[in-house]
Amino acid sequence: MLGNEIVLVRHGDTEWSSSGRHTSFSDIPLTDHGRQQACTLATRLADRQFALVLSSPRIRAVETCTLAGLRDAAEITDDLAEWDYGDYEGRTTAAIREERPGWTIFTGGAPGGETADEVGERADRLIARAAAVDGTVAMFSHAHFLRVLAVRWVGLPVVDGALLVLDTATLSVLSYEREQRAVRVWNS
Repeated sequence: MLGNEIVLVRHGDTEWSSSGRHTSFSDIPLTDHGRQQACTLATRLADRQFALVLSSPRIRAVETCTLAGLRDAAEITDDLAEWDYGDYEGRTTAAIREERPGWTIFTGGAPGGETADEVGERADRLIARAAAVDGTVAMFSHAHFLRVLAVRWVGLPVVDGALLVLDTATLSVLSYEREQRAVRVWNS
C-alpha cells in the first residue's frame, strides 16, 4: 500500500459522547447535531475515491458512514468496534476515578472488557488488511479505537494512544513520508 492512505472517520455526536460516557457495545444513535456533522463529512469525502470502505457495526458509526455517502460501499467489521469498556460501559472518567484515581483506559483497562493488547491486535489486523489494498481505505469507527489504530500505524505501543485527542465527526489520515508510515492529518 506504499503511497496510499487510510482515512479514519470518527462517528458524529451522540448523547453519551457529548456527556463523556464511555460507549463501546451500547448502540447509541447519533443526535441531531451528530447527523448534521455526518452530512458535513459527505462534502469533505466527496472528492476521494476509496478502494475499500470499512465500518464498525455500531449504529453511530454505520449512520455516520451512511450520511457521509459511503454506506453502499461499506463492509461492516467487528474489528472496528470501540474498545470494550466492560464494567465501565456508560460511566464517565470522573466517576471511574472516584474509585481508581488517575485511571485511563490506556493504562488501567476495564474489568470485564478488552485488554490493551487485544485492542492492539485488532488494530494490527486492520492495518495489515489496509496494506494489502491497492488504493485508499476509509474506516468509520470510534475515538479510543482510532487512537490505537493511529499509534499502531506508526509502530508505537497502544498506551501512546492516550497522547492523541479525537473529536466527533473528524477526519484523520494515515499515510507515508517517503517509505515511513506517518500521520498526515489528525483530528481535522
